[in-house]
Amino acid sequence: MTELSKTFDPAAIESRWYPHWEEQGRFRPERPDAEPFTIVIPPPNVTGSLHIGHALDNTLQDILVRHARLKGKDSLWVVGTDHAGIATQMVVERQMNAKGEKRTDFSRDAFIEKVWEWKAESGGTITRQLRRLGASCDWVNERFTMDEGFSKAVVHVFVKLYEQGLLYRDKRLVNWDPGLKTAISDLEVETKEVAGKFWHLRYPLEDGSGFISVATTRPETMLADMAVAVNAEDERYKALIGKRVRLPITGRLIPIVADEHADPELGSGAVKITPGHDFNDFEVGKRAGIVPSEMLNMLDAEARVIQTSDGLIPAELLGLDRFEARRVIVERLEADGTLTNVEDRTIQTPFGDRSGAVIEPWLTDQWYVDAHTLAQPAIQAVRDGRIKIVPETWAKTWFNWLENIQPWCVSRQLWWGHRIPAWYDEDGNVFVAATEEEAAIKAGPGRSLTRDEDVLDTWFSSALWPFGTLGWPDVDPRELKRYPNDVLISGFDILFFWDARMAMQGMHFLNDVPFRTLYLHGLVRDATGAKMSKSKGNTVDPLGLIEKYGADALRFTLAAMESQGRDIKLNESRVEGYRNFATKLWNAARFLQANGVGASKTLDAPEATLPVNRWIIAETVATMQALDLALADLRFDEAANTIYQFVWSRFCDWYIELTKGQVDEETKAVAGWAFDQILVMLHPFMPFITEELWHAMGERSGDLIVARWPQADARALDPEAAKEIDWLIRLVSEIRAARAELNVPPGARLPLHVRDAGEATGARLVRQQPVIARLARVDTAEGDAPAGAAAQIVVDEATFVLPLEGVIDIEAERSRLAKGKAAAEKERDGLAGRLSNPSFVERAKPEAVEKARADHAEKAAEAERLGAALARLG
Repeated sequence: MTELSKTFDPAAIESRWYPHWEEQGRFRPERPDAEPFTIVIPPPNVTGSLHIGHALDNTLQDILVRHARLKGKDSLWVVGTDHAGIATQMVVERQMNAKGEKRTDFSRDAFIEKVWEWKAESGGTITRQLRRLGASCDWVNERFTMDEGFSKAVVHVFVKLYEQGLLYRDKRLVNWDPGLKTAISDLEVETKEVAGKFWHLRYPLEDGSGFISVATTRPETMLADMAVAVNAEDERYKALIGKRVRLPITGRLIPIVADEHADPELGSGAVKITPGHDFNDFEVGKRAGIVPSEMLNMLDAEARVIQTSDGLIPAELLGLDRFEARRVIVERLEADGTLTNVEDRTIQTPFGDRSGAVIEPWLTDQWYVDAHTLAQPAIQAVRDGRIKIVPETWAKTWFNWLENIQPWCVSRQLWWGHRIPAWYDEDGNVFVAATEEEAAIKAGPGRSLTRDEDVLDTWFSSALWPFGTLGWPDVDPRELKRYPNDVLISGFDILFFWDARMAMQGMHFLNDVPFRTLYLHGLVRDATGAKMSKSKGNTVDPLGLIEKYGADALRFTLAAMESQGRDIKLNESRVEGYRNFATKLWNAARFLQANGVGASKTLDAPEATLPVNRWIIAETVATMQALDLALADLRFDEAANTIYQFVWSRFCDWYIELTKGQVDEETKAVAGWAFDQILVMLHPFMPFITEELWHAMGERSGDLIVARWPQADARALDPEAAKEIDWLIRLVSEIRAARAELNVPPGARLPLHVRDAGEATGARLVRQQPVIARLARVDTAEGDAPAGAAAQIVVDEATFVLPLEGVIDIEAERSRLAKGKAAAEKERDGLAGRLSNPSFVERAKPEAVEKARADHAEKAAEAERLGAALARLG
């Protein structure tokens, strides 16, 4: 047994145990014949650093992995990082810019070499920080989405999808980032409200008979307008359908077409259609018979005006930035009378989340995956239960997105990433193959080939994570005992971008789901419920919380607050509270050591005769059962609360108190066994302190991280002991509450009279008399209570009486309690009035309404408590 220091120092413990676990291979103990349990980490960007969302996600994963390991399973937590094409290229380019260099100063290969150098020097930040959190990953087999084996899987998938007709090159609209000069995914688009304008324009009819009015937030796009859409049921325009208007500035003649996209109730009911620069207009254009190859494009990759294929844009506009072109065009439209009105509007504007540039819908040739075909098995897998989504409310979102999925653009105009395995000959013919040599064979002799310059979307490669990390395609799928993974923990914000795509790719290539259960957690918000953002200054640094309170406290906080289907409102006071919980556990261990209690010598519960020991054994077993059930159901908050209540209330507050001064050999054995079970059950949540205490309590054959999870033996449940100790706790609690409420001096010993007690209660009073006297500071008295003021307490069938004459000033106490009760009732009723006022509930800030509800509940409870105290006085 190692004597514990008086103070609990999380930092010292964490810095000692994590290196020990990793060096000794504790994260992957040799268990070749054990049941496998596999979970894959959502690979963080190699450029990343630990944020509070990472902390939540990885804490939940680690709880499951540590629990499975303790259950004796062959637990594997696959770990690695994502090459993060855009993010990483930006980081490296910024460093180059600081030195006066540009990416284009180097060859592609030279630049990529610089990225690899950066990764070697700076790419390990996030993995070091995950270790600080306590993540027990399989670091020995850490993966990277650009390593050789994984890259082979990516190329294999691309080639196979192409050969199967499920991947193709097409001209479509994409989210184009003019700052980065690449297509980006919807996830990388951040929509913001921006002060803008609504310009109302008149387009003259070709025959000179009048005008048709349209409105736009982007007047510069009129240079590429190809139609005006009206609703076929709109009486104002029925006669105009099929006629043409002449565009101002370009003079282009464009048709008036019928399309349901035009809403007669909105504005003029007529909509200008620019298929090459608006996603809705692209679909309208196709319905009107305009094929993508004929759609006009008026912008280059930097969003500067270029000539359209019909050559109608005036020369003075060519080369202008889109916003400068907007200014010039508006001036011309105003001068010639085409502009009839300008409204100030708040415009929902898309921005690139990394470049900060306004995103431009841009018509360009890209590579696409037939997501609709791949989505069908993923839809069915959730319908038939092969993938269980938790909370199940997200299944509806899964179906809605996958049933309406669009072709997936998988090409990006970057240098860093998986380069697309496609080669072109002089005539533009494409040859897709795993290597240039194979492409040359497909092309035939004498053909000069040039490789596609683009790389693949990061989500394309990360979609292969559950099986690409396990050696596929070199390993036969039938030999992948780790596939499907058991569970995936994910934020709901990447349900479509990662989770669904893993299901699509996994089911297509391995004919099975990638994970049996998909658990989606919410966001971590600030204490008021606001979304965290750097601009608001309300972000929380998990590493700062770890420095201040320890990793165990942060982990337990996140688990305790993770309720299915709800976001977390993170308040630092909760982290502090769970640090205090760790301190209480530490002090309990010190008390046990001081009383000769050490590590248990048995895995099974010791024999016990004393009710208090039989009770704590039963409580421990009940906690095991509840904890197993909560973790099986992925109810992390229930699991954390179960072990918290048992440790804090039942063991520390009551068992230790009830056994003080009478720690005999039986109690030592039971206390040691119960404390061992606590350490094992608490380990998945608070691994560092539990490992430290595990070894401090005595000689062990191994580390706690690989110990045995307790088996809940229902035979240990003891209803009679439970009834007796629960009765004892209620009696002592009621006496203590009465003393506190009535201001009885702490040192005063009171006589305790009892009436109407049954035989069982009488026997309990005799057995527990020393404990009651010590904990409640009362002495059992014979006979009836003397006349006069007294506090009366009812527990079950018996009434317990505490005479108070001469102990307190009865009238002063009665007056104090009455005044306090009246004040609490007044505040309670005032708050109830506010909460019943619809204008307050609907118009006030949500946090103000929530505070009012909390204050009302507090004052209602206070009034009830003071009323009960008054009633006790009679």
